[in-house]
Amino acid sequence: MTIGRRDFIKVLSAGTLLAAGAEKALARPPAELSPDAVGILYDATLCIGCKSCEVACKRINEMPDEHGTPLEIEHGVSGIWDSGNDLNSKTLNKIKVYSDGTGKNKDQVKDGYSFVKRACMHCIDPDCVSACPPSALQKEKKSGVVTWNEDACIGCRYCQIACPFNIPKFEFDNPFPKIVKCELCMHVQEKGGIPGCCEFCPTGASLSGNVSDLLVEAKRRMALKEGDEYQYPLHSLDSGEVQIRPAKDYVQHIYGEKETGGTQYLLLSGVPFEKLGLPDLPDFAMSAKSETMQHALYKGLIAPIALLGGFSYMAYKNTKDEGGDDE
Repeated sequence: MTIGRRDFIKVLSAGTLLAAGAEKALARPPAELSPDAVGILYDATLCIGCKSCEVACKRINEMPDEHGTPLEIEHGVSGIWDSGNDLNSKTLNKIKVYSDGTGKNKDQVKDGYSFVKRACMHCIDPDCVSACPPSALQKEKKSGVVTWNEDACIGCRYCQIACPFNIPKFEFDNPFPKIVKCELCMHVQEKGGIPGCCEFCPTGASLSGNVSDLLVEAKRRMALKEGDEYQYPLHSLDSGEVQIRPAKDYVQHIYGEKETGGTQYLLLSGVPFEKLGLPDLPDFAMSAKSETMQHALYKGLIAPIALLGGFSYMAYKNTKDEGGDDE
């Protein structure tokens, strides 16, 4: 039995058109930010790299210690200031550093350096939630925090592939592994507290609050002139604690305001974000497009049934033609 190339393309095209029609009918709008959504504003110009946030995060979330290769061995740096190099199954947030040339000037690109804090971005329309087959990852409707349900997870790790920020980590060294990611200390927030990284940040580099209010605060800072004194809130927007500091020259962009449809973890910096290792992403959420495509292809099995029917007919037609040639 043989299937002609022309017949194959015809059937494939028919299935594609069916899927495209279904996609158009089933397309959903992107998710919107909840008015009660909570998040974090990280200001890299205020960060001193003390890693108090990392220590607090481990203590509050009962995360195990991490024993990496000391920098003294890897780079000739005395001590073990930076035990791990990135997020992993034992670390929910990580302070990393950008450095150029002499690295003497903070928040400058040339011969400068800047810290950056890496953690879950808590996307408004998260790809990890969209890709999770058993819905083990959920986005809470009110707070907007992306949480993980241990009982529902099947360990497929689709969330790792889907996340554009490379955030979820898998416990490969555990016989009963879990997916590990920041959940914004929701067990603390539910009792009226704030995320540990914000509570113990001594400079206000990590600031907790309502996402809409954090956006207003970020835009206010970007409008400052370098050197202007400004009252930077500590810990949370409504804590009442402030530090007066001279403003830096900010990059005129709030990372997370629009990336992948917006996130609840916002970043400000004096150094371009690509220098800090943050990906350049579109303003729309891929999850809306991927869900539309999945629904188009598989809801009611429209496309698979159409393709199966087409190929079955072709197989029947070719079999009949071959039988006729034998007579």
